[in-house]
Amino acid sequence: MGKLILRRKAGGGGVILCFDIGGARIRAALSQGGVLEMLGEVATPAADFAAFVAALQGFAGRKVRGVAISVAGVVDPASGRIKVANIPCLDGRAVGAELSAALGLPVLVLNDADCFALAEARHGAGRGHRSVFGIILGSGVGGGLVIDGQLVTGVGGFAGEWGHGPVIRAPLLACACGQQGCLDTIGGARGLERLHLHLGGPALGSHAIVAGWQAGALAERATVALWLDLVSGLLAMVLNVTGASVVPVGGGLANAPALIAALDGAVRARVLRSSTAPLVVVAQISADAGLVGAAVAGGVAFG
Repeated sequence: MGKLILRRKAGGGGVILCFDIGGARIRAALSQGGVLEMLGEVATPAADFAAFVAALQGFAGRKVRGVAISVAGVVDPASGRIKVANIPCLDGRAVGAELSAALGLPVLVLNDADCFALAEARHGAGRGHRSVFGIILGSGVGGGLVIDGQLVTGVGGFAGEWGHGPVIRAPLLACACGQQGCLDTIGGARGLERLHLHLGGPALGSHAIVAGWQAGALAERATVALWLDLVSGLLAMVLNVTGASVVPVGGGLANAPALIAALDGAVRARVLRSSTAPLVVVAQISADAGLVGAAVAGGVAFG
């Protein structure tokens, strides 16, 4: 299925089985000595835990030291229980412990945005930086913080979740987390579309809005200007708090380099530490970030 050669070794010499698990697909790879060997992918049995376990077991043919998983959910480091919206058979479970019992192997489970940040810090745009804040601007907003090469999860596993909290006053929109005014409501691709409607524009997809902005269309320029103002202010505050010196960006909006460059300029105008070098940059590891981050974390955990 192909191999991915990392710039540095992801861990020791042991083989680690890695998974990147989303609501639709499960991707698998083996990690050893800095090389990821892609094993393939299957559909995610989102509603059936027994079928979910069987899907993972289908990739467990070789002798491995452990299993490292990147998943779209928040894992509580204390209890091991996961909160995940789009894979209901995992929600509320101590997934690591249950999978470990089923697979007969140690299992490490991490949030996908944390894996993204770890991948970028070790092998991507964050190489050489002590503090890296990786952000996802996809359907919603996510993030992960890595300091001195170590992932920071915090109490409850919520460190890096800069998309939530009542910080946006206009438009004041309800968030799926139960609060109002979260950055998640306007910061991602769907949020950009909501902003466009809020300002009186027609219903357009995020790609069309960005394209119109680049072409100089007045309505799209107004939407992106408001988006930049709202997102950059909060991101600048996050950088002041964390001391991060680089922000790799993944997710769908990262496919528009001009938009990310504009966000970088707006952020650098607002942070306390003056910087002539870019702070907010397009991520270097995108589609494979979950697997790479899982491999890095698994290499530390299992050796």
